[in-house]
Amino acid sequence: MSKERARRRAAQQAAAQRERAVRAQATARRQRRRAVLRRITPRRAGGRTGRLFLRRSRTERAGIAVLTVAALAVVWLVVPDPALRLLLIAVLVLVLPAVVVIALGRRT
Repeated sequence: MSKERARRRAAQQAAAQRERAVRAQATARRQRRRAVLRRITPRRAGGRTGRLFLRRSRTERAGIAVLTVAALAVVWLVVPDPALRLLLIAVLVLVLPAVVVIALGRRT
């Protein structure tokens, strides 16, 4: 009886050892593949994260939005000519990114 148990235990241990070896090979293969992909894949330059507004804090973004809306309101309320209104709004939208970079600076 104990010889039979020992035989079964040995078979189970051998199967477990084979399974561990297969798992180790798969893990090694996965690590090699990841290393190759890491070498091949270009890295993002400049510390950019791919997200739109992470360079600015929530307060800075709120300030930019409030001042932009205030400038739009001033243009809309003060300028009587509709063509001039649209022109000034277009200029404001085009110049806003440069003003933000100059006023708040780049964070690199």
